[in-house]
Amino acid sequence: MRLDDYRTSDNVGDQRGQSFGGGGFGGGGGGLGLILGLVGSRFGIGGVAVVLIGAWLLGLFGGGGGQQAVSPQQQAGGKTAAQICSVDAASRFSCQVLASTEDTWGRIFQQSGARYTPTTLIFYSGQGQSGCGAAQSAMGPFYCPTDKKVYLDTDFYRELSQRFGAAGDFAQAYVIAHEVGHHVQDLQGTLDQAHQQQARAGEAEGNAIQVRVELQADCYAGVWAAANKDRLEPGDVEEGMRAAHQIGDDVLQKAAQGRVVPETFTHGTAEQRMKWLRKGIETGDPAQCDTFSGAI
Repeated sequence: MRLDDYRTSDNVGDQRGQSFGGGGFGGGGGGLGLILGLVGSRFGIGGVAVVLIGAWLLGLFGGGGGQQAVSPQQQAGGKTAAQICSVDAASRFSCQVLASTEDTWGRIFQQSGARYTPTTLIFYSGQGQSGCGAAQSAMGPFYCPTDKKVYLDTDFYRELSQRFGAAGDFAQAYVIAHEVGHHVQDLQGTLDQAHQQQARAGEAEGNAIQVRVELQADCYAGVWAAANKDRLEPGDVEEGMRAAHQIGDDVLQKAAQGRVVPETFTHGTAEQRMKWLRKGIETGDPAQCDTFSGAI
């Protein structure tokens, strides 16, 4: 994907090199951060929104002893956005992708008479702290609806290539575009509606709702790609499809435990993830990303 001449975003923060205690949620060891670490690793909403609902019901957010999210300025340790984005090639590319999503969704929202408020991308290394609790590399990239920020350890790009067999710059861009898709859902009120439904649902039903949330974010990532098709290079779409396939619930479960348990899916099958990413790319229309009506 050709983004060498693209601007870098100003909406970034940096937690790399900072030390964070084991506070997590409620000040105890692990807490929700540990749960998220177990269910994440595929980029989503801090693991799964079902878990976040559980945290809200238990009163863990804003509770005594929990670490508070800090501002991007504090997270950056005094660095400017330009300095953060120039740390290394992965940081610069991530900042350029983020800037591209800002321009794309800004135009899309404007066309409907709305104003797009960008998310902030927080870089961290190994461990960090989000408004949703501890951030850990094992969780993979995620969006936190509490502070409306995306959290990324760029080492995940290497994991995407080596562990998931999904190399390429477009596969990396897909990661960020998917998280920004969750931010778009948040601005539209979709996440709140899904969370409310999950709070009333059983575990299997809650997981099924989360799958629809994740597939829509995949479709939105495709919409972003379609709006930037002039910057796509031969093989880019295939890179994205390969990444979507490799992080399907069925593929991951088969590799990890030798069997597939559909009722535990939280992100969708490989076929579903490819289908909705492709739909976004082919239509370029966010209105075509309705994963909540009918079969998926």
